[in-house]
Parts: sequence; C-alpha cells; structure tokens
Amino acid sequence: MIVGQGVHRYEVVEGWEQLPSGWSHLDVAGVATDSQDRVYVFNRSEHPIIVYDRDGTFLSTWGDKATYPRAHGITIVDDLVYLVDAADQTVRKCTLDGKTLLTLGISGQVSDTGYRANVPSNLTTIARAAGPFNVPTRLAVGPNGDLYVADGYGNARVHRFSPDGELLQSWGEPGTGPGQFNLVHSVAVHPDGRVFICDRENDRVQIFGPTGELLAIWTNVTRPGDLFIGKDGTIYIGEMGWEEGLPKMAGKIMPEDRPSRLTVRDPEGNILSTWGGPDPCASDGFSAPHGLWVDSRGDIYVGEVTHTALSAFFKRTQWHEGCQTLTKYARV
Repeated sequence: MIVGQGVHRYEVVEGWEQLPSGWSHLDVAGVATDSQDRVYVFNRSEHPIIVYDRDGTFLSTWGDKATYPRAHGITIVDDLVYLVDAADQTVRKCTLDGKTLLTLGISGQVSDTGYRANVPSNLTTIARAAGPFNVPTRLAVGPNGDLYVADGYGNARVHRFSPDGELLQSWGEPGTGPGQFNLVHSVAVHPDGRVFICDRENDRVQIFGPTGELLAIWTNVTRPGDLFIGKDGTIYIGEMGWEEGLPKMAGKIMPEDRPSRLTVRDPEGNILSTWGGPDPCASDGFSAPHGLWVDSRGDIYVGEVTHTALSAFFKRTQWHEGCQTLTKYARV
C-alpha cells in the first residue's frame, strides 16, 4: 500500500518487525535509529529496548522493567541513546548496548506540582510549575549539545541542561496561553537551534528560541504526540485523534471526530503530505502515533501506544492483537 502525496509518498512495509518467537509488546512508546540505521524500539514489555536491522531482523535487546517501568521517549544523537521513563522519573544517556553514562533526575522522585495522576482530566490538578521531573516525556539535543527535556504529564515545563547534566534553565507553566502548556508531550530541536514543543492537549506546536523565547505557535494540528525534524528542515508530526464527546485530559470535550494521522510539513508548518483514516487498525491508519523517527534514507518508523489508546480512551474501536504498534514506511 502506498500512502502520502507528492514527493512524500511511502510504502507500508507489511510484517517488517520480526519479533523472536513468543515475544510481544502491547505499546511502542518510541523508536529511533543509529548511524547504521539499526532500529531501537522503546516499548512497554519485559524487553524495553529491542534492536533490529533496517530490514526488521532481530539483533539484540537490553534493559529491564525495573529500570524502565514505563517507557516513553527515545532519542539517538551521535550514537548515544537518551531514554525517558515516565514512571521512573528519569532520563538516561546510554551507549548503544545499554551502558548508562548519565542520569538526569532521581528514580521515583517527583517534583511538587500538585499533579494527581488518577483523577479524571488530571492535567487540571497541576497547580504550579516546578523543577525536574514530574512524568517526563522526551529529550532533544541542541546543536551546541544542550539537552532539552519535555516535562510532561505532571508538570508544564521544558528544562534545559548542559551536556554534562547541569540544569541551566526551565520555562513554561500550566495553561492555554502563549508559552503555557497542557501536556508537554515531546520536544525536538531544529538544526538552527529552535525548540519545537508538542503541546498536546492544547492541540498545538509551540516554537521557542534556544533559551525559551516564544517565536511561533502552530494551531493546525490535533493532539501532537511526537515530532521529528529532518536535516533538510522537513517536519514530521504524529497526531492523535479526537472522538466526539470524550473528555480530553485538560477537561475540555472533544467537539468532533478526527482520525489520528501523520503529517509531513515544510518549515512554516504547511502540510505537504498526510495519511490516516477512520480505522485505527488498518495499514494506513493510526490508533495513537506516540513516537516517530526518520532514518538516513528517508524511511519513517512510527510507534503507537495502541493498547493504551484503544482500551482506555477511545471506545468505538477496541484493541485487538492484530492492531499494529510499530510500522515502517519506506520512501518511494
């Protein structure tokens, strides 16, 4: 099947992932590739990091559930792996084979924001912004080596660290105004240093300078889950859908049905190509595009938290074992 439009067209690579016999994973939180286009799948199983070659052949696995109890975001830069775990409250910098080189945050320790996870519309319980971390989500590396961490479900901040882990700056607060956040779900840094934030439950992408000055806001997105910026400035966004009548995490009701989708955009946010349809389990559809990455050849990998989305939130389509959690789209 071919998806997309114009010069951004892709073939769905059916059956790409070759899991070892007896293995499974319900949710793929993130995916990234190294300098050799090997694929690292950060997932919520007993094997948190699974490594494949670009053809989907299993190579290795590392990590455990004690270290990564709730996988959320993965980034690979210069063959260093940055893993954000939303339950452990930490960000780890690792080698390609899993040796930890640096840890940001303290395992299991949350900052005091007032957040209560087990409350409906729980983003409304965040009373104040605070320091690192309260359910962090993703890390990005700036061109000068600075580390930007999206924080997250239980906070409303972006934290900037030095390459060796010193906290340099934080910005953001809960809310819907410019520079405020309702779920800082992902972060990506442009080669020119601009910081792109997926402000998911505000249905927008906010763009900042390297030290937090607000530059622009894109509102033509729906619940952006992840964002990838190519070396040529092309921007890829995984957008999670709406289901009419269901409450969002920030308390508002979704006013209409919108299917989840992936959009390919120019540097100004104009859509160049898009796909996604009403059936989240179809090969050209999405349940919850949570993590995405583009390799050196232009192929796209999308990880989805399918089980969480279809069993806990969206009710019109129930999760089933045949519904995809990881898909490769080969550039044509």
